[in-house]
Amino acid sequence: MGTWLPSIETERRTEACLRKLWDEDTTFQEHTTTDCEYMLSELAAVSAVFRFPLGLVGAVIAVGAMDQLMARTADGTTPPSVAASVLTGRPVDDAPSRLASVVHYLAGVGTGLLFVYLSLVVELLAGGSTPSTVVGTTVLLYVLMVGFFIVVPLPRAVGVDARRRKTIGRAWAIAAAGYLLTLVPATTGLTLLFAP
Repeated sequence: MGTWLPSIETERRTEACLRKLWDEDTTFQEHTTTDCEYMLSELAAVSAVFRFPLGLVGAVIAVGAMDQLMARTADGTTPPSVAASVLTGRPVDDAPSRLASVVHYLAGVGTGLLFVYLSLVVELLAGGSTPSTVVGTTVLLYVLMVGFFIVVPLPRAVGVDARRRKTIGRAWAIAAAGYLLTLVPATTGLTLLFAP
């Protein structure tokens, strides 16, 4: 009977892979590159049945981090109001805050699921998971997040001039980057640690 707890070898490789991010020693980095590639190759073997729920957990963590970043950026809390403005036809500054919050959190959780789905597709096409497939999936999702927001809801927002539209678009690009910088390691790490 299998266990959901990670093996000692998996924990060792995960720790070595994470240490690589902070270590400047070339020899250590060369050694841990192999560990990271090994860990990521195991990622593709994890069933979607486990990856999607862990993607949801990673998305909740990422939305929390995104909220912190949005609060510190000029017009950073405005993108959810843009979506509410488009849905209700009201000016962005008068858009219902509850609707803005619901749309924001549902989109955040949905994007976590989209990351898992895109990862599975890229892994299938590439024949496995590597650092390149993870980076490629992350870049693709970033382009989709920012591109969709700038092309679809932002131009349709009520009461936003061109100058403010640029500020809101920049704030969204920063928030989306922060979201993905949290989502990808959280989802990948949780998957490698807790999936059988």
